[in-house]
Amino acid sequence: MISVEQAITIVENNTPPTQSSELRALCESVGYILYSDTFAPINMPPFRQSAMDGYAINLHEGSNYNLIGEVKAGDNHQPTLNSGDAIRIFTGAPVPDTANAVIMQERVTVKEQVLSLESKVSFAENIRPLGEQVSKGQIALAKGSHLTPAAIAFLQSLGFTEIPVYKKPTIAIVVTGNELAEAGQPLAHGQIYESNASMLQTALNSLGYLNITTHKVADNYTETLNLLDQVISANDVVLVSGGISVGDYDFVGAALEELNVEQLFYKVKQKPGKPLFFGKKDEKIIFALPGNPAAALSCFYIYVRNALERLSGNLNFNLSKLNAQSTSNYIKKGDRGQFLKALYTNGKVEVLDGQSSSMLHTFALANALVYLPETADSIKINDVVTVILLPLN
Repeated sequence: MISVEQAITIVENNTPPTQSSELRALCESVGYILYSDTFAPINMPPFRQSAMDGYAINLHEGSNYNLIGEVKAGDNHQPTLNSGDAIRIFTGAPVPDTANAVIMQERVTVKEQVLSLESKVSFAENIRPLGEQVSKGQIALAKGSHLTPAAIAFLQSLGFTEIPVYKKPTIAIVVTGNELAEAGQPLAHGQIYESNASMLQTALNSLGYLNITTHKVADNYTETLNLLDQVISANDVVLVSGGISVGDYDFVGAALEELNVEQLFYKVKQKPGKPLFFGKKDEKIIFALPGNPAAALSCFYIYVRNALERLSGNLNFNLSKLNAQSTSNYIKKGDRGQFLKALYTNGKVEVLDGQSSSMLHTFALANALVYLPETADSIKINDVVTVILLPLN
């Protein structure tokens, strides 16, 4: 059994970015990672641009200027300003080559066709120079950049309509268990409604992973072996829920061994989620998660999400961690590290009641996990603790 920290390191060391890329429409690339350096095809801005509503002027010694015309955003004419001339100009409009400053409209008075300055104007004031953001031929965004809405808007302002990105992995979810029934169907005695498949799928969807298939298999060795063989062959990542412990009807571990899946670790010194398996077959990644839903979801956020981000090119991904002041007392049983469902608000965090690995109700209320390392045995009110913020979209 290994520590949480060791498990995280093993996951990171065995999930290099995919070598596969795809060309995606820019408007459909949010959340993806840029596959290669992207060079600016134009200057941005592509002309000298007014930063203010006001007046473009050709500076001279006096404070009065002859008003000779107007340029608004989108105009493509080039008025010629002699020394002492001015034109009306608006934010975003092209500044004529013969103008060398723009003064704000609040700092002038205009009477008939004479503009009078009320304060001194500096050379190049309020003019956005050609290529101020990026010059033609320069790297606009480097390989590995996260395509946020701002990044997409920036690339679109340079004229891009599509962009090469790291291809996101295909993912199969396999849920095991004879006791599982479909929601909407009557429950027989001894059955529970299956929820892990939809839990994992919606968690993946919310993080931008959409190429997902779900599969269910009974507690039968041959069926488990055949299904795992199929989904490992067809997908980049396989997430198995349940069947990885050591009960008489837990067949996942034996099936993975027969399929020659390399075990990178099995069992982590943590609660919930001790019976966690991580392995590889060629370039395929396999996680076998505990069947208890809260344990499965905790392992997803701590380990699986980390692996998926790295596989998708996001080598800079880190869990959203911060320190917060506890408003709760908590006494840990045993010597394992613990991930405690919690509610974080404005620098303070409350450890919630109901920490059982089978209980999703507390998880449904939580927006964070408090990590209590194996070296700690309790939390007291006002203690500063490590908080992992959960994605809530």
